[in-house]
Amino acid sequence: MPANKVLEFVMKRVGLLAQWRRAEGWSQEGLAEELGVDRSTVHRWEAGKAVPQARQMRALAGALRREPAELEALFDGRQSHVGSEADSVTRVDASPDDLRIAYLDLERRYDRVPSASLLAEAGQHFARIGELARHLRGGPQRGLLRLQAETATLMGKLVWDASQRRDHGGARKYYSQAAALARSVQDPALESHALLRSSYVDLYGTKDASTGLALAEAAARRAAPVSPALAGLALLHVGEAHAMLGDREECERNIGLAQDQLADAGAGPAADLVSSDQVGRLAGSCYLELGELRRAQGELESAAGILGRHKKSRTIVLGNLALAHIRQRQVDGALEVLDQAVDELEQTRGGGGMNLVFAAARELKPWRREVQVLELNDRLLSLMAAS
Repeated sequence: MPANKVLEFVMKRVGLLAQWRRAEGWSQEGLAEELGVDRSTVHRWEAGKAVPQARQMRALAGALRREPAELEALFDGRQSHVGSEADSVTRVDASPDDLRIAYLDLERRYDRVPSASLLAEAGQHFARIGELARHLRGGPQRGLLRLQAETATLMGKLVWDASQRRDHGGARKYYSQAAALARSVQDPALESHALLRSSYVDLYGTKDASTGLALAEAAARRAAPVSPALAGLALLHVGEAHAMLGDREECERNIGLAQDQLADAGAGPAADLVSSDQVGRLAGSCYLELGELRRAQGELESAAGILGRHKKSRTIVLGNLALAHIRQRQVDGALEVLDQAVDELEQTRGGGGMNLVFAAARELKPWRREVQVLELNDRLLSLMAAS
């Protein structure tokens, strides 16, 4: 591996250790005190100038809530510049199976922890896949390029979520890269997923419903021959885009088409993206956009009941449900829902949920002097400070 690539990889490793420390709320001084070492020792670990002893490695893993093997792999990676180029590639990049397992673990954690805490690790993982893919040919390379496309889509999600849905350019960059990789290996399902995620940036970020509609329609067309699951999801967002544009008839027609597709999703490509709450939460969002508040409330209450705790999508449902309550002047109901949403956001910091909860709080302005509204605003200020 060229020396500059090794250095680049080592520096990513260094950043990852510091990221893990900050994610657990440790300063260098605090972590050093916890481990019984000098602050300079922690600094040297993070700078890649020293490696913890075995006892220190176990204690460090415990403080960072990581498996000891993760830390050992981290510090082994810093030594990977020793030896031949072929040996460096093997040790730095691991095997395709290892990379697939690591990707699945990142996807699993996405819904449970703040996206900012995963960004450095996911970025490192994305680079490792690309590096190994350049050294392979044939089927193994195609498999890694597919994995790289999936990881690019995950990176887009993380960047956008961590920025509280403000970094539209960063998210689009990764989604465009994912779509290009998918086309290079002729995988329409992966390309559809990247297009669908791009549509979210316009629908929920820039609020450009027409562009979001075009992207969601393109995703539905691309997925239709190969993945009923993705086609159905895309059509749900086509319906939502029509609702944003005030077209109730087209909204409901596309929701119906989506339900037909999702009924056939089975175990096909991207079936794992489909959950039982999906139609309800998108229908609820559509009816909220169309001003049909009682219908929106019913759909959203059902969807919230299906979703488990610490799901970023649940905070989005709760934020929309709070808006439905407020617009019907049901302040007590809104406050109850918003308290649940803040409980979730304290764990996940989901950007979409955060934006909707703050939007709902702004709509509570007529009741701003009520004690419960003041208490909610205090919680939101604490949440903002922690973010």
